[in-house]
Amino acid sequence: MLVSLPEATLALKVALALAVLLPAAVRVSAAQSHQPPDIPRPEHPLPQMQRAEWLNLNGVWEFAETDENQDELYLSSAPYPDKILVPFCRESRLSGLQRTGFVKNVWYRRTFALPASWKSPRTRLHIGASDWRTRVWVNGVFLGQHTGGSAPFAFEITHCLKAGENTIVVAAYDDTRSGLQALGKQSAQPESHGAVYTRTTGIWQTVWLEGVGESFISAVRILPDPAGGRAVVQVDVDGASKGLEVTAEALANGAKAGSAQAPAVWRDNQLIIPLSRKRIWSPETPFLYDLKLSLRRGKDTIDSLHSYFGLRDVRIQGPAILINGKRVFQRLVLDQGFYPEGIWTAPSDEALHQDILLSKAVGFNGARLHQKVFEPRFLYWADREGYLCWGEYPNWGLDYARPEANLPVVSEWTEIVGRDRNHPCIIGWCPFNETPPSAGELQNTIVALTRALDPSRPVIDSSGWTHTLPDPEVLDAHDYDQNPASFRHRFSSPPALGALPARYGGEDMYRGIPFFVSEYGGIKWNPTGEGWGYGTAPKDEAEFYERYKGLTDALLDNPLMFGFCYTQLTDVEQERNGLYTYDRKPKWDIARIHAMTQGEAAYEKSPPAADRPVTVQWATAVGAAVDENHKPWRYSLDTPPADWAASDFDDSAWKSGQGGFGQKDHWQSRTGTPWTTPDIWLRQSFALRAAPGERVALIVHFDNDAQVYLNGHLIWTGEGWTDRYAMFDVTDKAQRALKKGDNTIAIHCHQDSGGQFIDAALLIEE
Repeated sequence: MLVSLPEATLALKVALALAVLLPAAVRVSAAQSHQPPDIPRPEHPLPQMQRAEWLNLNGVWEFAETDENQDELYLSSAPYPDKILVPFCRESRLSGLQRTGFVKNVWYRRTFALPASWKSPRTRLHIGASDWRTRVWVNGVFLGQHTGGSAPFAFEITHCLKAGENTIVVAAYDDTRSGLQALGKQSAQPESHGAVYTRTTGIWQTVWLEGVGESFISAVRILPDPAGGRAVVQVDVDGASKGLEVTAEALANGAKAGSAQAPAVWRDNQLIIPLSRKRIWSPETPFLYDLKLSLRRGKDTIDSLHSYFGLRDVRIQGPAILINGKRVFQRLVLDQGFYPEGIWTAPSDEALHQDILLSKAVGFNGARLHQKVFEPRFLYWADREGYLCWGEYPNWGLDYARPEANLPVVSEWTEIVGRDRNHPCIIGWCPFNETPPSAGELQNTIVALTRALDPSRPVIDSSGWTHTLPDPEVLDAHDYDQNPASFRHRFSSPPALGALPARYGGEDMYRGIPFFVSEYGGIKWNPTGEGWGYGTAPKDEAEFYERYKGLTDALLDNPLMFGFCYTQLTDVEQERNGLYTYDRKPKWDIARIHAMTQGEAAYEKSPPAADRPVTVQWATAVGAAVDENHKPWRYSLDTPPADWAASDFDDSAWKSGQGGFGQKDHWQSRTGTPWTTPDIWLRQSFALRAAPGERVALIVHFDNDAQVYLNGHLIWTGEGWTDRYAMFDVTDKAQRALKKGDNTIAIHCHQDSGGQFIDAALLIEE
């Protein structure tokens, strides 16, 4: 029976979250009567499509690896040189190999026999995920090929089977340096570095056999309708024939809550189940209905499976994302789904559940499942816990200039959305992360595809950087400013300024659509000094708490912010900015972090009176690199005299260059003049035909600290950095400094470490 776990006290949650991980080889439950004893990850891998007859094929397989194509050798009866523990990748400790170097081809082989008690007339072989291009044979018969490292696939093997032992061979090709594969956070260099980590090659999710009927249910889509108190179930049938009927029965706490039946045809069999007992799924009360589906011919059951669903909906209303018609502030954490022992594969089902409990213990109600397609067992536990998730694709590693990279993405993302769209925990889709402008054509195509496959959830085209949709429905930004004061200023600008003009990226919270900061924080903490995080590490624990609270409060206090996402849940290899260590030990006082994360959100308590954005007609007094009328700047890399910002300062000896200035990944197209020294000083003259209007806005992308002057008067100071153009209200100080006729803008920018960039525009209301 699938129902929500009772709400525990914080103390109990923490105790559960900090429980020791069970070993990888755990005991098989009595319900899994056909499963071999003591195999890794013995639980059913697809909780929403469970049949009674299934056989887990995890365990020890023969294994070989080579950079050469040696099909003839490994399809022969010759012994393989190694053994591997499936479903763990060769790079992991749990695989028994821990080989982290590059290899292009991996081979797996094992034998199996169907249980004598099986009655199913057809048998299918499933692989939960294998990275990247995978081919499969049974008893020497080639079954087919699947491309993509994250989606499940299956082949019918009935025609290949023989009495007694049968042999499976799986070959996977994986070239992480090709530019044609979506890698996510897998390193394309020999070693882990920066924000990319150990690779995963070949099989990394459960392999299993499944017995199905002569006709069987091949796909299910569940459309919950809370307002109507019903669920609409769409069923596809493989091998449909005359006289078949599909039936659906919903149960609440084991009691029948509704049923429906219809003639079963090839595809899109629709059943509408009215629910006599209406229970809503929400983060507070994540109630789940059991769902039994069957194919019948008269009194005979041809095929049946067990599933579940939650009764909830997600809608956009102005700048709000509503869950069951209610504003729910999304306190998300970045979860990358890496494990010290298994890399992309959790050592146990309990480890998946534990990560959610760890997150809830520090106050989060959900996660961005970042640069990885998490396995269905994680989503199952998220459904049980009322844990809100944004599904993502591991797009890093793609070379968008190569058209041949597109089709594998389109095909696999279609499979992923089809696999996961029945999970109530999935609250939105985020196919891409931090893409360059060259990704626009592909990411716009993927958004259109996602909206067609699943119109019930919002879609972000690309998290953080390059938004390319002409009709976005959600916008976001990544901001790792470590100074709470400047961070608050940036995300507390009064809505009277209106929207950030689209030419600057449009990543603004005042466009009248939902907006959130989908990456922030990332505070480095590692007393040994190893590894990295964002910004300068706090000097002590007190400074960490002050910084965490200051950054988080700035977002909680903005009524137009529907959520946030803190970076990150755990350390990952050399990245040391988690709230827990890589082996899931707490780095901080759990209760204290929980209280800060759970601070009152203005989005829920004090929503804005008007949802419509303010529209301001801006004139460009000073243009940035993206403006058509931008002019060159005078600049100096040497420290100038004290009066360098004054309007009458003689800058004729300074060099001339186009903005922006700097060197920063992904901003090469906006870099007019390279700048690599610690400091730069800029000046530009401009004329005003009249006194400034009611509003003056500064648009600036700075990395690191910057100061902006008008006619020698300091009007703005920025500490830390931005990863985008941002708008700041400088009306009061600018009106006092500006004059009709000639004016001078002057900027100083200082660089500490990492990428550096400075560009600015000055906008005046017409």
